[in-house]
Amino acid sequence: MKKNQKTNNLKDIPVFKSESEEQNFWNKNDAADYFEFSGKSKASFPNLKYSTESISIRLPKSLLDNVKSIANKKDVPYQSLIKVYLADKVNEEINKYS
Repeated sequence: MKKNQKTNNLKDIPVFKSESEEQNFWNKNDAADYFEFSGKSKASFPNLKYSTESISIRLPKSLLDNVKSIANKKDVPYQSLIKVYLADKVNEEINKYS
């Protein structure tokens, strides 16, 4: 008996040639047809880090100088402060439309 098959009628998971093929498959198929979920506990990943992507953004010099000044007073890196400010504003906007 295969790992994903129990006594119920679970489908076999196909072998994928690429990650994109697998993504397309799971976008179109229900995982409940392939896995038994009853009796499972919620997983916790406390050390999982978000993936990040580098971007380039042009800011007015005066704005960047002000951010650097605030970051210096708070004793935090200015790029981290920009991420916090950006995340706060994005969450505020998302909550407006929820």
